[in-house]
Amino acid sequence: MTTAVNKRFTGIVLMLALALTTAPAAPADDTKAKQGAQQVESGARQIGQGVQDTAKGIGKTVVGGAETAGEKIKEAGRAAEPEAKSAWTKTKEGAVSFGHGVKSFFTNLFD
Repeated sequence: MTTAVNKRFTGIVLMLALALTTAPAAPADDTKAKQGAQQVESGARQIGQGVQDTAKGIGKTVVGGAETAGEKIKEAGRAAEPEAKSAWTKTKEGAVSFGHGVKSFFTNLFD
């Protein structure tokens, strides 16, 4: 008798499962899904704005750094200018002196 009851019970369970799978589905409540999608979209917009603001900030930092570096280079060039003139003047004076020395050597050689 237990076998007959088990078979009957199994048959009923199978019939219920078949009935549930073939029954038309009730319309799903998708308001939570829509709200979630809107929240994701809103968050993505905020992230996009944040990324845009970050990129602008980085750009301003780079530009400001380049301007500062340019000014420092100009200042260094101005500071080195007198030394450069001095070095050039010394080189020129040394070349003139060397030229006079060579001229004197050959002049005294043939005198």
